[in-house]
Amino acid sequence: QLQFVESGGGLVQPGGSLRLSCTAPGSSFGYYAIGWFRQAPGKEREGVSCISSGGATTQYADSVKGRFTISRDNVKDTVFLQMNSLKPDDTGIYYCAPSTILPGCSPYRAFSDWGPGTQVTVSS
Repeated sequence: QLQFVESGGGLVQPGGSLRLSCTAPGSSFGYYAIGWFRQAPGKEREGVSCISSGGATTQYADSVKGRFTISRDNVKDTVFLQMNSLKPDDTGIYYCAPSTILPGCSPYRAFSDWGPGTQVTVSS
């Protein structure tokens, strides 16, 4: 079954940078709009950013605009999230999943096969 795999998280100080990667081995990855979602302790999962199947259209949560950049390489079946100027509020587990390309980047058709995610911790 389709299983998305996230990587690239870690512990960084405020103002630092990380680049997350998302792939789904064995899938027709380039056919999907993909979103990044995160869940902080005690909070609901929220959409962070998403990108259309061809990469022409992107969306960002207001809280990350100007700091995060989403991109994709369909030859390598990978979606990236470059995160700069990280803040403590960016801390959480980051997941990728098929997504709408609408503002808010909702999981497509109530996607439920979440992977393990990758932990991002921003702390001084």
